[in-house]
Amino acid sequence: MVILVGMTVAFGVGHAKEVLIKRSQYLMGTLVFVTGVAPDEQTAKSAVAEGLKEIQRIEQLMSTWKSTSELSQVNAAAGQRPVQVGAENMAVLNASLRMAEFTEGGFNIAVGPAVTAWNVSQEGRIPTHQELDMVRPLTSLAKVVLDEEAGTVFLKDKGMQIDVGGIGKGYTADLVVEVMKKVGATAGVVALSGDIKTFGRLPDQERFIFGIQHPRKDQGEILGRIELENEAVSTAGDYQRFIMKDGIRYHHILDPTTLQPARGCQSVTIIAKEGVMADGLDTGIFVMGPEKGMALIESLPGVEGVIVNAQGKVKVSSGLQSRLRLEP
Repeated sequence: MVILVGMTVAFGVGHAKEVLIKRSQYLMGTLVFVTGVAPDEQTAKSAVAEGLKEIQRIEQLMSTWKSTSELSQVNAAAGQRPVQVGAENMAVLNASLRMAEFTEGGFNIAVGPAVTAWNVSQEGRIPTHQELDMVRPLTSLAKVVLDEEAGTVFLKDKGMQIDVGGIGKGYTADLVVEVMKKVGATAGVVALSGDIKTFGRLPDQERFIFGIQHPRKDQGEILGRIELENEAVSTAGDYQRFIMKDGIRYHHILDPTTLQPARGCQSVTIIAKEGVMADGLDTGIFVMGPEKGMALIESLPGVEGVIVNAQGKVKVSSGLQSRLRLEP
């Protein structure tokens, strides 16, 4: 989880010409926050309102919790027929496949049947090896067929599911920022759970400050702080949704190869220029593990990261070492 901190400096700044407005709403299965900075109050309010509308629009297209969404229709037609989707869904699906390539299959939007078998988000259960072997064929990305010319998506096997929850919030944040800029916002933050996109600066010209949650301390206790400007940040962690059985932590981030919870990391935080990149990489790198994951981070231009390995050791990418302030 990434937590916005230090925002209070924007309020009560008498000499500041710009106005800051912050609103929250329950969307995409979480409480989202949209903050807009603009030359006047009306423009700031309009930018935030339009930002929230854009989140609602994308949710209607992508949420697999809504039976009417395009992706729900794709899932319902698995093994039967291709389904027409719009430009946004085709774009996020293409981005998902790129993330899978970057992370050597660590990021996989088709792993849903295995996630359902684990059911970690609800009462939680440990599936048998036989149960996981039964759903394994349904998690193959090779069976996700995108036809860009026809604008269709086809899942080859009945029972397959795709879910862009691991990248869709970052993609949405990118779109929301562009909408807010068109309305007239000069700066702002779009926070969709742990996926955050920033642009510009606060009215007093300070950058937005964020805290990275400590993966093994109480919620709200942070590992470190970082200032962001025109950047996105996203964190994947084994502390967000998990169950404990016989002293073992079973969490929701599955390794698509084993269909077991990935064990190499406690958390991965990615900072990138685009939300879709930050959001897509954090889960995939979590699965890759700290060594391969940090090597990937260092190889990608404009991408930085913080990895807490399974033993709690913190690894910071070279471009972030002078920017991240770790807590004692």
